[in-house]
Amino acid sequence: MSDLINGAIITIFAREMLEGTVIVGQYRTVVMRSPEWQDPERQKQGLRAINMAALFAAVLAIIVCTAVTVPLALLSKEFDENIGIIIEGVSKVIAAICVLQLSLKIPKFLGVYPSKKGSDGKEIGLSIKSIHFNVAWNLWREIAECGVFLLPFILTGEGAKAIPLSGIIGIVVGGLFGLIIYVANKKMKNTAWLAAFMAILLLFLSVGLFVGGCHEFEEVWGETTKVYNIGVREVVTNGRALAWEQRFLASEDVPAEETTIIYEKTIWSEKQLPFALLKPFGYSAGRTQLQIACFWSWLTLGIVLHIWKYISSKKIREAQELAEKEHAHPSMVKSLAHQDTSLVASEDVETASGPSSPDDDEEEAIEA
Repeated sequence: MSDLINGAIITIFAREMLEGTVIVGQYRTVVMRSPEWQDPERQKQGLRAINMAALFAAVLAIIVCTAVTVPLALLSKEFDENIGIIIEGVSKVIAAICVLQLSLKIPKFLGVYPSKKGSDGKEIGLSIKSIHFNVAWNLWREIAECGVFLLPFILTGEGAKAIPLSGIIGIVVGGLFGLIIYVANKKMKNTAWLAAFMAILLLFLSVGLFVGGCHEFEEVWGETTKVYNIGVREVVTNGRALAWEQRFLASEDVPAEETTIIYEKTIWSEKQLPFALLKPFGYSAGRTQLQIACFWSWLTLGIVLHIWKYISSKKIREAQELAEKEHAHPSMVKSLAHQDTSLVASEDVETASGPSSPDDDEEEAIEA
């Protein structure tokens, strides 16, 4: 049974599945909760676009991975690992930019921030074209990464038997956590809190992608100094001690007992469950100088952009309220002017006829 289950393969599938379900779940939440998508027919179009983009990306990624893996396996050639790492790094950086843009737009999509209006007077929001590109790109990247990570297992034959069962377990674990996040989004009734939760979650997903992409480049062109690493510990094992005769016959440089240092992963390692599920959101048990710089710089950039977006939304809202008041002002002025004219006219009539005396009133009463 141990040949059919591999912890590393489970971790690969669980991590990539979690990232994919988070992306798809966030777009589905936007389409179902955004004010501009409340029309049933338009909502169906948006959900259909998400499903079709995800299906297209999954099929394309599987075809490409198969087209690369099968010839390499048949020809017994090794895939250039550096090329795969660079491709993976570029795809992660591009995905980080796309996810950060989605994080910034989430409050506007959900109606918490006001939307700018185009030349046709309609609000500019999430479009079908944007859904197609972002969902397809991120799903393609996740599945293609699975293929790249599995290449060493397939080409060397070590652990290849464990791919089917371990892959299923990983998909179930990652999909379960992604489903929990999606259900939490659906259960949150307060739109403002929902927008904040989704924006923060996507911001940290973007940070994790950016740090991971830059670390891929670091692995190819040389790593910077390791600042800390709590994911690995040294285990020192002492071998059999030499007998007195052996120590006497051996030179002074030979130690009395053999010492071996083994590095083991701790529970905090991002390369195994459960903390592997936090890796997409920027978690790492060990950091290099470049990773620390990338993490805090990208996180700071995201926070600054969110603050700028919040200030801009307040200005847009104030401008829209002012425009509405100005639009309603002419009618208010006209009604006030009409009231003033009628009051002046009545006063003029009374002035022309003069004030009525009590005797006049009595005469009018008798005549009546």
